[in-house]
Amino acid sequence: MKRSLLLMIITALIAPSLTAQQYLVKFATLAPEGTTPTKIMRDFDKAIREQSGGRLGFKIYAGGVAGDEKDVVRKIKLGQYSAAGFTGVGINEIAKKVRVLDAPFLFKNHDEVDFIVNKFDKEFQQAIEEGGFVLLGWAEVGLVYIYSDRPVASAEDLKKTKIWMWEGDPIAEAAFQAIGVSPIPLSITDVSTSLQTGMVNTVYVPPYELVALSWFTRVKYMMGVPLANSEGAVLISKKVFDAMPKDIQDILVTNGRKYFRQLTVASRDENLKAIATLKEKGFTVIMPTKEVAAQFEATGKKARQLLVGKLFSQEFLDQVESSLHAYRQEHGK
Repeated sequence: MKRSLLLMIITALIAPSLTAQQYLVKFATLAPEGTTPTKIMRDFDKAIREQSGGRLGFKIYAGGVAGDEKDVVRKIKLGQYSAAGFTGVGINEIAKKVRVLDAPFLFKNHDEVDFIVNKFDKEFQQAIEEGGFVLLGWAEVGLVYIYSDRPVASAEDLKKTKIWMWEGDPIAEAAFQAIGVSPIPLSITDVSTSLQTGMVNTVYVPPYELVALSWFTRVKYMMGVPLANSEGAVLISKKVFDAMPKDIQDILVTNGRKYFRQLTVASRDENLKAIATLKEKGFTVIMPTKEVAAQFEATGKKARQLLVGKLFSQEFLDQVESSLHAYRQEHGK
């Protein structure tokens, strides 16, 4: 009798720890530890642990320790990780259609981004699920600008630089092809060293990322018109997600939408603050003339056409562009 009682007590004591390991999600991100993305991820993790009674939790691998985004996609498919925070480069390996959100010179402001993301959310989610993943939430990285160690205000100026291109990214490839630039393709993890050696002298990322990655120490000029929007998303393996009970799935999705929207809003705020910081550090923001801006807009249309049939259909691109045109007319923009 005493032995049975002892076994019951031991079982009761270890049950919570066993339950806590029931759904442990290994999560990879390029974001360095201590930055806003990882802080919000930890807030998200705390919330889902509490709401699941300890049955669900994330283990976060920050700072690119799991590899580049394409490596992470492969490792998730192999079962080494379960989920990740992706920019367009990683999303490209999963759901090419979603890359329309990164199309060159498509968006003029954040309101337009939100409108298109919300309007075509079902189509984007379907494409992601067909790619073997489930969307937990959009986590926008921000508007992307070009930075260099020399003034850049036009396509002709860009042609004189040694500009980096994220290796294997068709969006960047199409943009630079349309502009007439010959970029230097590299993994994002190789950019810092390449800036130090002078292999590249021009890069493109949202302002906050330029500061977080410490690339700002090697460049000092910023082109004032954004090259594109950089959409991001937190995705989990559909195989892992489908193996979870409905209540756990609901906790993941509900909190994902809440916390990663917070991340998008925070990213936008931090990008604005980063621009102010860069100016304080002596950065010069160069605004192209109206004529040059119009040329870049025409270049964007050309680049998007180069992507038809590769990432998205002509029909879908037309739907996005026409919806955006109607939105601008309705809102007087």
